[in-house]
Amino acid sequence: MKKILFATTALIATASVAAADVRLSGYGRFGLDYNDANDRAVNGISKTTITSRLRLQFDMSAETDGGVQFDARFRAQAESRDNTPGGAMFNGARFGVVYNGVRVNVGNIIGAIENMPGTYLETRTAGIGIDGASFYSHVGNVNNEFFNWDAYSSAGVGANGVEVLYSANGFTGHLSYSTDNGAVAADRIGVMLAYNWNDWTFAAAHQSSDLMWEDKTLVSVAWDGGQWGARVAYADNDGIDKYGIYGNVDIGAASNLLVFYTNEDAVSAADVAAGRGDNRDGIAGSNMNEGGSYGIHYSYDLGGGASVEAGYRRASNDNDTFQAGVYFSF
Repeated sequence: MKKILFATTALIATASVAAADVRLSGYGRFGLDYNDANDRAVNGISKTTITSRLRLQFDMSAETDGGVQFDARFRAQAESRDNTPGGAMFNGARFGVVYNGVRVNVGNIIGAIENMPGTYLETRTAGIGIDGASFYSHVGNVNNEFFNWDAYSSAGVGANGVEVLYSANGFTGHLSYSTDNGAVAADRIGVMLAYNWNDWTFAAAHQSSDLMWEDKTLVSVAWDGGQWGARVAYADNDGIDKYGIYGNVDIGAASNLLVFYTNEDAVSAADVAAGRGDNRDGIAGSNMNEGGSYGIHYSYDLGGGASVEAGYRRASNDNDTFQAGVYFSF
């Protein structure tokens, strides 16, 4: 399938390492973002704003005489959202050791949930439009508790954890652990298993956490038929069920069209009884994001690592966004 694959942290798991190597790579993206949740009279932000990001990635590696490979990665990134420009900042480093197909990472880790196939969209931004449009398409994002799992942070220090990854013959296994400093422990343990068989990819992941809303179980099944593909995903997010249906098709020699639909259930009865939930509309145990979200994304490959990306998304909270812009990698 000639859809343009995005550069995710998932690719790091099997990336090759050359001896005594320093590499620079990255991408830039910029465009317009229409968001009907913005209003100058309410929050001081125009409905239509500029969104942009520039990322420079540094990868360093070395190999011992015995074949043990060491590597490290960090990034510099500057971005603008809601027409608010941000200065360049460095993230936390991740260090890795690779031997006989086993990788151990420490520091700003990838995270088992984050590395699971079949949870992000097959677009260059991994979501809708030019900056992801808040990623309502991900079955792990519910109840305004978004991205509450360990993941490589591009603009922060990250989880500061440790993880072990192994891939062989279509199978990938991933175990991750992190803990936060403080008087009360906040530990996260994640595990992910994936298997690729012919045109099919099956994956499952689980995270156990000391923090509310962070216990998660996700499963996905994806089929890549060459010119078109389809995928289903489901997650139990600490009592909130969410499923997603996804499909994309190549159009002509350079275009791809993708659509998605997700549906998020109410907070479970047990959580309502315990008074858990969003509570921001005054009802204990409520879920402001309950219901369906959907979107459509169009990509046109310009060649040379550049493409036009555009997408519309309607969220379960009735928020509409439309984005369009250019994405280029280097």
